[in-house]
Amino acid sequence: MHIREYTEDDRDDVFRLRKVAFNGTTPSGPLLQPGRHGLVAEIDGKVAGVLGIGEYGQFYGGAAVPMGGIGGVAVDGATRGRGVAGALLDTALTTMREHGQPISVLYATVPTLYRGRGWERAGLFEWVELPMDRVLSVARPTELLRSRPADESDLTALHACYLEVARTIDGMADRRPPRIDLEKVLEMDLVSVLPGPNGLRGYLTAQREPGGEMGRLKVHDLIGVDVEAQLTLLASLKSWAGTLDAIDLRITDPATLDLLGATPMRYSVWTSTWMLRVVDLPAAVAARGWPRLANAAVDLEIVDEHAPWHAGNQRIVVEDGTVRVEPGGSGAVRLHARALGPWFTGFQNTHALRRAGLLEGDPADAVLLDQLVGASGVPRLADFF
Repeated sequence: MHIREYTEDDRDDVFRLRKVAFNGTTPSGPLLQPGRHGLVAEIDGKVAGVLGIGEYGQFYGGAAVPMGGIGGVAVDGATRGRGVAGALLDTALTTMREHGQPISVLYATVPTLYRGRGWERAGLFEWVELPMDRVLSVARPTELLRSRPADESDLTALHACYLEVARTIDGMADRRPPRIDLEKVLEMDLVSVLPGPNGLRGYLTAQREPGGEMGRLKVHDLIGVDVEAQLTLLASLKSWAGTLDAIDLRITDPATLDLLGATPMRYSVWTSTWMLRVVDLPAAVAARGWPRLANAAVDLEIVDEHAPWHAGNQRIVVEDGTVRVEPGGSGAVRLHARALGPWFTGFQNTHALRRAGLLEGDPADAVLLDQLVGASGVPRLADFF
């Protein structure tokens, strides 16, 4: 088996495999696009499998950590059972490390495959259905801010508004170009912005889609930098009363739903869990934001056969407001590769990791690990790939 980065000459083979694997239409356009690269596996000179890697950044502790987004993994039916997918993932780890991507995220249809290579569930991607009567109830009797349709001149400010909120929510993508084309947002059916004195105070994007008797309004982003902006955007949806029974809201800012929305005790939720793998622990720790703690250290033994560059004894050191990983130490806390993702995002604490058999050692020695992530709320992504 030979694995290499794909080229435009592989386009037809790659699209054919993905069409069969995902039961979709044949993709259009070039295979090679800005912000993306990928791998193909060849057996006897023929493409037997493919894997794509997108260039993203994810916010943790307010800092955007470079992330490789795995997607479009497909294996030819005639070569399944020969380790093609596993070999692609092994090579992808090295490739992402070389591209400066110390963490990796994917949405898994077959979690067992990815767990075997060190990925683990580490956060949520969520949609909720909001009944229109609940949307109406958040409108304030006082005059609200005025929104207007967005145009191309708003794109830079719209992205800045998103980043102002997203950097405060662990797991959110920074939607960096060129992987994300900011101009595509204007292709949506509804894009409205709330001007402020220094940029935008908020914006809303939505798409009208078929479904049910009256169709659906899917709100992709509802972003407000303050309470007035969020309530104004929520209240703007009341114009759909009589046209829709409910709207679908993608959760970007959990405060919108949990602290401002008038959701009933029970409501419909569509959830996808994403999996994260720490590709390079020292680089990931160096790129992440951390709380300011007193000087301390924790000695780890990293068990990771697929990423030997960070396996073995490592020390996480907190010193003078910085956090770093250095080789050595006693290995007092044993962490398996699958533990690194949910710990790094704050999705699971060390007690849960211990109960799952992914962490061993004296609980007292692991206290610093929980103090470091100290995350409140569930890590979230609002982008699917």
